[in-house]
Amino acid sequence: MIRAQQINKHFGELHVLRGVDIDVAKGEVVAIVGPSGAGKTSLLHILGTLSAADPTPTSELRIAGLNLHGLSDKALAAFRNTKIGFIFQFHQLLPEFTALENVCIPAFIARRTKLDAETKAKELLDYLGLKERYHHKPNELSGGEQQRVAVARALINNPELILADEPSGNLDTGSAQKLHELFFELRDQFGQTFVIVTHNTELAAMADRTLSMQDGRIVS
Repeated sequence: MIRAQQINKHFGELHVLRGVDIDVAKGEVVAIVGPSGAGKTSLLHILGTLSAADPTPTSELRIAGLNLHGLSDKALAAFRNTKIGFIFQFHQLLPEFTALENVCIPAFIARRTKLDAETKAKELLDYLGLKERYHHKPNELSGGEQQRVAVARALINNPELILADEPSGNLDTGSAQKLHELFFELRDQFGQTFVIVTHNTELAAMADRTLSMQDGRIVS
């Protein structure tokens, strides 16, 4: 699903990623751990095409068999919208929209019809236990409910890859545990691949594989 080789990233003089290699199989759940500043989020953003790696002759990034280096911004945006789902620590829901509307946004960007988008969004919200929350805005939802809406939004276009950055970092223990279990239910039911940056040791222990980062490198 993911093949990344010799990924480097500079921010000015700061060398954030130092020749990172990572391979992730389809249907695998991989946790990335390490101290703050190790480069975990920078790596996740590059894997998700939100940021570009430094251009070097030896670098490569392939997702679902497609070489992403050299694609135009428009092509990358289209790929990202249909192939990758994102879940962040701070759910990034738009406060003026309802749960249903927030979930539908990536589908509308993909030019799906309103009926198609809303039907799929309701299926996902029902699956996630939010059937009674379609028309609630984010400030009317609990933290755990908001994050489940964000999960539904990530899934609306049936992406093959889910990237999550500290997805349970803003949740209480009970809500975090339910979210962690949900990731594995989704993988088992829909076959998605998950790459999760986390400081949560319980979530990391549940993953199929854990990668540890330090000083811009994968060390184990």
